[in-house]
Amino acid sequence: MQRTGLFIERAGFLQRLNPLTKVTGALLLIGATFLLPTPLTGAALTVGALLPLAFVSLVAHRFLDVLVKTLLPVLISLALVQGLFFPTSDPTTVAVGPLLFRRAGLQFALDTGSRLLVVAGAPLLLFQTTHPGALVQALIQSGMPRSIGYIVLVALQLIPAISERAVGVAEAQRARGLETEGNVLQRIRGVLPLISPLIVGALIEAEERAMAIEARAFNAPGPKTWVRDIPDPPVERTARIGMLAALGALIVWRIASLFSG
Repeated sequence: MQRTGLFIERAGFLQRLNPLTKVTGALLLIGATFLLPTPLTGAALTVGALLPLAFVSLVAHRFLDVLVKTLLPVLISLALVQGLFFPTSDPTTVAVGPLLFRRAGLQFALDTGSRLLVVAGAPLLLFQTTHPGALVQALIQSGMPRSIGYIVLVALQLIPAISERAVGVAEAQRARGLETEGNVLQRIRGVLPLISPLIVGALIEAEERAMAIEARAFNAPGPKTWVRDIPDPPVERTARIGMLAALGALIVWRIASLFSG
């Protein structure tokens, strides 16, 4: 079965758009998160843009599930480390139970965490609403070399492939009597025997992929044909130009504000 990475097949709004339009929109959101001076820009863009787009694309539940599971431990550790150890001359602290957090550290953690919501959320929504093959095809048709497109496709499918292989290896090892559950030390000892089969399996799969694409004349010269066409209506091309212009305007405005300040 062909792996499709994080893609969720739905008949939603973003699924009908050209992949290049979604890539441009993700770049605009990420750029705005860093270029706009408001500390909570990232949180505002997540609530005002990413979540509505996830709902109209029918992937809101999976989007929130992956985003929370991925970022919650990072945000908690960020608040703890920066709140307790952030280097600052400001002596103001905030008491949370028995702990005293530095206000400047909490502010830094809040700003960084807000940006992380968009930095992680925009690509996640892109991959959940875009088939990897369609994304790579659109990039290649826009001028990307085929070899780089293949690397991008493999990268998009790498994490799900490794995850599936890790589950299979772990089940096989448990069937042979390996203890993979229990306390922390037992789990660490159970992970070590899984590394070698994963690496060997990944190398074998890489060789099989290389042989398969060579059998399909991947490096043969001449024009290539595609099994399916990706629609790119004029309104989307115009929207991409507008989003790139907005991103360029934000960059110019940010540079001008830095020099004027």
